[in-house]
Amino acid sequence: MNGVINFFKPRGMTSHDAVNLLRRTLKTKKIGHTGTLDPNASGVLPLCIGKGTRIAEYLLDSNKEYIGELTLGYRTDTQDGDGKVISSSNKLVTENEIISAMSKYIGDISQLPPMYSALKHKGKKLYELAREGKTVERTPRNIKIYSQNILNIEDCTKIIFHTSCSRGTYIRTLCDDIGMDLGTYGYMSYLLRVAAGNFKIENSYSIEYIQKLNYDEILQIITPMDKALEHIDRFVISDDLYFKLINGVVLHVDVDENMVNKLYRVYCKETFIGIGKIMLSDSKFYLKMEKVLMI
Repeated sequence: MNGVINFFKPRGMTSHDAVNLLRRTLKTKKIGHTGTLDPNASGVLPLCIGKGTRIAEYLLDSNKEYIGELTLGYRTDTQDGDGKVISSSNKLVTENEIISAMSKYIGDISQLPPMYSALKHKGKKLYELAREGKTVERTPRNIKIYSQNILNIEDCTKIIFHTSCSRGTYIRTLCDDIGMDLGTYGYMSYLLRVAAGNFKIENSYSIEYIQKLNYDEILQIITPMDKALEHIDRFVISDDLYFKLINGVVLHVDVDENMVNKLYRVYCKETFIGIGKIMLSDSKFYLKMEKVLMI
């Protein structure tokens, strides 16, 4: 078993729990996730299996899509519905004000990571410090919101929205920030991840479904490594260079300068070889394999 399973994580399960559960189900230890999904969120969580664990780092940077719910009038210490209410407001806002506030959060944004997150400070996870009642200084991070669409507004207090964003975006913090911008408070009351890169919720599999499959059926739902990496461009090497390629020899290639320092899915003899990068040295272009992944 080598590749990626598009796992549907239910609410209440940690990403680490999902990995352990699939390890027991598939009876294999070599399984890892491609970035955590909050325990109180549900949805797409790609899990890498076997040699597929070697491509996890290339899936981390993929864009994400969410359907979330913002509830106005309250602020919690975790910025979601699981936390303790620390502030409240009776201020009423209009639908137009909501639309205007949310439209500001499109494009390049600087976001301060929440204390309740898996980021580390001096070797300790922030949420562990937060549970001890500690707050530490965090560095704002640059993120990108590609699109933000309001799906429904109920009583001008509950807003359901769809967001497409870059890696590292905290939807909880987005809800908290929008609440503050409206002159009230807000928290994330629901979150469903509907896509992570090429992995979509309509093609995801629950643990209950996976547990009913036999070995051959499980193989059918595993996405091959090269297909999982379709967000990376394809690069084909001539067949006569096959053995040099799989043995890590740096190859001279004839390419355009705009391809330098970019990653590629490398193929030879109609076989996926692995991930390579185009390099420039002494005015010549070379292909250097970062990871040979052929099975």
